[in-house]
Amino acid sequence: MIGKRKPTHPGEVLREDVIKPLGLTVTEAAKCLGVTRKTLSELLNCKASLSPEMAVRVSKATRTSPESWLYMQAKLYLWNAEQKPTKVEEFNKAIAI
Repeated sequence: MIGKRKPTHPGEVLREDVIKPLGLTVTEAAKCLGVTRKTLSELLNCKASLSPEMAVRVSKATRTSPESWLYMQAKLYLWNAEQKPTKVEEFNKAIAI
C-alpha cells in the first residue's frame, strides 16, 4: 500500500508552493505556461490530473524535473486505485501443479 494519507494533488502543490508565494494570478501563470486559464484553473483546483505535457511545462517554469511532478500524480493515482476493493488471486495459487 502506498500510504494511509491521501497524497497531495500536484495542482495543489503548484498553487500553494509556487503560484501563491510568487503573487501570480491564474491568468498570469497560465500565460507563462502557455495554457488557457481554464486548463490551469482545473489543475489548481484538483479537477484535472497533471498530464505529462503539463509536467514538462511546469518543470520548465519552476526549474524542477518533470518526473517530480509526474511522481506526485502517479502516487495519487495509485492511492485512489488502492482505495477500491479488488478481488485478485495470486498467480502461484491459481496454477494447479
